[in-house]
Amino acid sequence: MVSCLEQVYGNASSIHHFGQSAKQRLEMARRQVASLIHANPAEITFTGGGTEADNLAVLGVARGAKHIVTSAIEHPAVLMAAMQLEREGVSVTRLRVGSSGVVNPDDVRNALRPDTALVSVMHANNELGTIQPLAEISRITREAGVPLHADGVQALGKIPVDVDALGVDLYSVSAHKIYGPKGVGAVYVRKGTKIAPISFGGHHERDRRPGTENVPGIVAFGAAAELAGQHLAAESERLGALRDRLENTLLERIPASGVNGSRWNRVPNTSNLYFDGIDGEAMVISLDLRGFAVSTGAACSSGAIAPSHVLTAMGLTDDRARASMRFSLGRNNTAEQVDALADAVLASVGHLRRISVHA
Repeated sequence: MVSCLEQVYGNASSIHHFGQSAKQRLEMARRQVASLIHANPAEITFTGGGTEADNLAVLGVARGAKHIVTSAIEHPAVLMAAMQLEREGVSVTRLRVGSSGVVNPDDVRNALRPDTALVSVMHANNELGTIQPLAEISRITREAGVPLHADGVQALGKIPVDVDALGVDLYSVSAHKIYGPKGVGAVYVRKGTKIAPISFGGHHERDRRPGTENVPGIVAFGAAAELAGQHLAAESERLGALRDRLENTLLERIPASGVNGSRWNRVPNTSNLYFDGIDGEAMVISLDLRGFAVSTGAACSSGAIAPSHVLTAMGLTDDRARASMRFSLGRNNTAEQVDALADAVLASVGHLRRISVHA
């Protein structure tokens, strides 16, 4: 990214030398991102992040349609796009999930109508880490001739992604979830899938996303994608072991605690635990003071007083949802840090429960 900022300052749409130099770097990044999800580079459209990628996929396919299907545990980037479609007269079916946090493919089948224009189900949930059965869902949508979109922001770089094996027609990704810069994303659009732009201007990105491309950010995204692919298997195994170490320690040492959602089919870096009798926001502050950054839900919803929509959609009570925490592990985390975090959580829960008893 730094070398690009210093040396590649041409507009990738220009035909002069400086423009073509930028274009070469841009197309290299397109190949790198495509390779990570086993797509054709021509099927990758760069965006300003995962949220824009989700919006382009949902609005670009379903605007002016009659009906779409999504799940109640989607990221706000999909849920809010669906709400906008509703304001424009599109009917939206939101599928609920059980305590596993997994969408039932049969519910997708039952929700389809002759006029359904899109199904949007995320690959991995951003709060629980649960992986959705996209391959099964895609067999149903393909049979019905309905395009399938998946928000893959939380899956990319954590588990193998093969858009052909998954059977998805659109797949959204973001650079910063794989250690690239913030503000850069992409959407995979399977060849032959009809999609309209949601913003207007020039003919960039095959007429799907106008505006001069953020070449340094995109180049960094490409480099991050290549690195993620190289280290995927080993890092996935390492993070999964750390997550299990954290969960097992906390569940053994803290009564009235548990894991939200399925413990089995998850991305390796995410854990969502409840500690009955505590307030999640107070826990975030307590752990922050001890040097650990955790959250009560999606970062995009920080500061929200309402409990997580994901947890309530699974059937958790408001009290248990508010007593739940999301722990995310990453490349720099070690076993020593996980053990220190477990000690900090134990101390924080004990302190907060004592306060609530005396209050």
